Amino acid sequence: MPNILIIDDDPEVCNTMESLVIRMDFACMTANCLSEGLEKLAANDVDVVFLDVRLPDGDGLTALPRIKDAPSHPEVIILTGRGDPDGAELAIQGGVWDYLVKPSPIKQTRLTLKRAMEYRAEKQTQKRLKALDTEGVIGTSPAMRNCFDIVAMAAESAFSVLITGETGTGKELFARTIHNNSERRGRAFVVVDCAALPEHLMESILFGHKKGSFTSAVQDRSGLVKQADGGTLFLDEVGELNPNAQKVFLRVLQERKFRPVGARLEMASDFRLMAATNRNLLKMVEAGRFREDLYYRLKSISLNVPPLRQRKEDIKALTMYYINYLSERAQISNKGVDADFIDTVNGYNWPGNVRELFHSLEQAFVAAGDEMTMFAMHLPADIRIEVTRTMLGKNTAKEASPLPPPPSNKTDTVETTHLFSDPMPSVKDFKIQMEKVYLEHLIRRTDGDMNTILEISKLSRSHFYALLKRHDVQFKAST
Repeated sequence: MPNILIIDDDPEVCNTMESLVIRMDFACMTANCLSEGLEKLAANDVDVVFLDVRLPDGDGLTALPRIKDAPSHPEVIILTGRGDPDGAELAIQGGVWDYLVKPSPIKQTRLTLKRAMEYRAEKQTQKRLKALDTEGVIGTSPAMRNCFDIVAMAAESAFSVLITGETGTGKELFARTIHNNSERRGRAFVVVDCAALPEHLMESILFGHKKGSFTSAVQDRSGLVKQADGGTLFLDEVGELNPNAQKVFLRVLQERKFRPVGARLEMASDFRLMAATNRNLLKMVEAGRFREDLYYRLKSISLNVPPLRQRKEDIKALTMYYINYLSERAQISNKGVDADFIDTVNGYNWPGNVRELFHSLEQAFVAAGDEMTMFAMHLPADIRIEVTRTMLGKNTAKEASPLPPPPSNKTDTVETTHLFSDPMPSVKDFKIQMEKVYLEHLIRRTDGDMNTILEISKLSRSHFYALLKRHDVQFKAST
């Protein structure tokens, strides 16, 4: 029987959703906080998760990768009281099935769940994709696994692919991986560096020329577009194309035909198009700096390569991979690394992404010389300084903000005096305000220890979280 999990801190929502799910003949579980939901995901096979965004112990969108990476890889339906367009965009980019705003009509919720289950059943009955050849692409983080799913899909099709991401994330490597897993593997993978394409030579470079068509044309020469015939044409940094070059490319992409400089007849080229950029092409379209028709021809399939700071779980594997590569290239035994070395590379933000990491490892490798173990001191000084500053900043902030001592009766009096100012509050309002004061003092006195909080207050965990949300009290359980 399909199993549905509802993660929402509102007991009424949980009860309503549970009743709906059971009437659809599905099994149902509920969780009133994120940690409880993650525990149930780890212990049970779950098909669909209804996920609230604002939970007492965390943000649902932030936890989305962990939820989708649970053993059963459930579909996720966001169910939130906030109609937030930016949140909806982030959720859809994160791979959720749908984004519903509470209170959502029962009919719409039922239809969404039904379609999500049909999609899941279809996906599970499909044959498994062939194993990917991912040589050189290192990473097992949720963000990278999501990229591999898109690579597998792109490799099975012939549509154009637009790869986006910051400088140094490995966009060309992903393009080559798609090519090497496609039907065109073994054929040419031709790179066009759009940022270094001189306008006066553009047509000759792209389309080739005939002998004598201009002064230095001493022989016929084929262009990059023809060289990609049967293979892949990769437009690197496509956002750098000037308006004239955009117009030229649009026609070639539409017709798959071109005319070499000085030639009378057109030629054809059967290439698969891929493009990459570190720019936001959609914003460039809105600003009139990139052709809208070209933009949509480029992005039949979209792949966004995450920056290294969003997949820090992969840094150690990338580090060991590249150090072993450098050792093999130097024809020596693989060097080892000290624990402080790994701590330092993990502590740095890597604004230049994988490219900066690899360049820094090369410097460290040279600095280590004949030593067979690499230490943090071998890394570039600017990286070690930045990591040290970050750590010292954290420690200073921690020392400057000690936990407040348990409030005395005098403090209580000061904090509650405003409750008796004119006009006097009603009994109901007074109870509500005092309840918030109680929660704040309880959290401070227990240093956020959940077990102590529940023991003193005699509240259930779900009731405690419901009160936090009702009074908008911030809380993070101590570990």
